[in-house]
Amino acid sequence: MSDAVVVRPDQVSLGVLVNAVPRDAVDEAVAVCGVREKRSDAKLPAHVITYLTLALSLFGDDDYEEVATKVTGSLDRWGCWNAAWTVPTASAITQARKRLGRTVFPELFERTCGPVAGNAGPTAEAVALGTARGAFLRRWRLLAIDGFDIDVPDSKANAAEFGYAGSGDNRSAFPKARVVALAECGTHAFVAAEVDAYSVGEKTLAQRLYPRLRADELLTADRGFYSWPAWDNAAATGAALLWRAPTQLELPVVRVLPDGTYLTALITPTIRGRRRERLLAAARAGTDLSDINAVPDAFDQRGLPVIHLARVIEYEVPDRDGNGTGELIALLSTITDPGGDNGAQADELAAAYHQRWEQETGHDQLKTHLRGPGKVLRSRLPDLVHQEIWAYLITHHAISELTARASAAADLDPDRISFTKALRMIRRTATGTADIPP
Repeated sequence: MSDAVVVRPDQVSLGVLVNAVPRDAVDEAVAVCGVREKRSDAKLPAHVITYLTLALSLFGDDDYEEVATKVTGSLDRWGCWNAAWTVPTASAITQARKRLGRTVFPELFERTCGPVAGNAGPTAEAVALGTARGAFLRRWRLLAIDGFDIDVPDSKANAAEFGYAGSGDNRSAFPKARVVALAECGTHAFVAAEVDAYSVGEKTLAQRLYPRLRADELLTADRGFYSWPAWDNAAATGAALLWRAPTQLELPVVRVLPDGTYLTALITPTIRGRRRERLLAAARAGTDLSDINAVPDAFDQRGLPVIHLARVIEYEVPDRDGNGTGELIALLSTITDPGGDNGAQADELAAAYHQRWEQETGHDQLKTHLRGPGKVLRSRLPDLVHQEIWAYLITHHAISELTARASAAADLDPDRISFTKALRMIRRTATGTADIPP
């Protein structure tokens, strides 16, 4: 990192996790989930095993006792460990993790892992500090949605809970858990996630995430996420959408806009024939499709809309070989106005969609650098697998927040701060045992 980066020494240690996941948030999550320890003298109370589990995600190559030995000194300095205690055994840590269950860590994630870049929005100060680079489009915070899978140990319990990819001779070597997450494009920080069995598709998990969108956010998504119910549910939150259209999706032209983009009608696939033709005619005539009295065909029997207007932005990405066979990209957006306070130009939207690829960087940081390339999780029980996945998500968020803060202080794009170097620094300084018996 640059010498201009302002980061306190206690932040670049296990303090990264303690700062990002404060003790009161841990205690509140434990209380909400009802897993507080019954004995007041327990040597592995819920808050300690929570921090130890987070530390396990920092040191994926080390066993339980080695990780505990490395971090108890840091935990002692932060008031989370009693120096009179001995380092717990692997068996004791496993039993304590079992008592904690699978619900504490997702609850903790919800309480601590929010947006990172310019938390007050794209203010002039945020732009000046560099926190808005790639993080905002005008008034909207840029988010992306995507999924990845994680190999888990091949135990009977994990196989039953998560399942395998493929079948027969093509079956994966290990069971796989599926994760779909919302990530902040500018910082790679995950701000919401869903974890489930591999058989649960990305679209299904994404449907659980859409209700968490906010009106000041713009969600980018690849064409694999589009469906009428997905678009309808995500748009209902008031968030702006910028999704790539599937190749086979019909995009009838409703009206061409001055900048060359055009409005189209997205209609639920169950509407066909003459009713569909009437809806298209009403849209082209400029009729208010939100008025059920003016266009009753625009609503179903429950009074819910069956049509949405969307803006189509088309552009071509040149072929890398330069042979002129570039790929045509068609984007769908709820931002229908090219100008004004609630609008955006076509080139702005195309550039914003390109930021979606930043989430791939976040996936690589978590799976390759934090967890390790090709590594299988350590937990052989489903509850502990859930713990471990959420611990990785929380730890990745803590590091992303640290690098975002450092980049803002140094007036750099967050991409200029090496995640790998930050992780190495944290690992080196997270150690230091307390005065405990050997």
